[in-house]
Amino acid sequence: MAVRYDCTTDEGLTEGLRAAGLAVGRGELVVLPTDTVYGVGADAFRPDSVDRLLAAKGRGRAMPSPVLVASPDALDGLVADLPEQGWALVKAFWPGGLTLVARHLPSLTWDLGETNGTVAVRMPSDPVALALLAETGPLAVSSANLTGRPSPQDCDAAQDMLGDSVAVYLDGGATEAAVASSIVDVTGPVPVLRRAGAIGADLLRGIVPDLVEQ
Repeated sequence: MAVRYDCTTDEGLTEGLRAAGLAVGRGELVVLPTDTVYGVGADAFRPDSVDRLLAAKGRGRAMPSPVLVASPDALDGLVADLPEQGWALVKAFWPGGLTLVARHLPSLTWDLGETNGTVAVRMPSDPVALALLAETGPLAVSSANLTGRPSPQDCDAAQDMLGDSVAVYLDGGATEAAVASSIVDVTGPVPVLRRAGAIGADLLRGIVPDLVEQ
């Protein structure tokens, strides 16, 4: 049965982070707040956990899970040759509502779905999410909704949809934004805006003027 923790209190946060860390270590799913919407997370390096995440959402491998990290430093262990424009976007918008698509290191043995050698990675600004990521390391995290349903802005909505498929729910209150992160692909010769979201194209072009929209 799922357990929920009120992370708006010091005691609930401490207990919740401990329980969530243990759950991730067991290969189970956790729900956590981010600065955009609530996400459902799993150990990014356990294919069985990622499969469990996709199954909970009713999502196929053709829509692989993004990865959340606690620091830009984590990119060195995940991404191969991030271009200068990618680093410029990281400096400008991390932590925050920007997801970067980059080539992942060939040595990584993870299986996030059909990624074609890429990874979508983001550093959120939510303190609960960052505290959990600092404990667990990179997590595969997707919006905590059933596929085709609205992305949840609070823990109630996430739990109503995902129920006992998730071991631990971290309730941090309502999220800051009602929209998902913007996704910029930096695997090609110019940055490509794959999904408009929390950060507008004009702001992105202020950092990478040659950005094109898909």
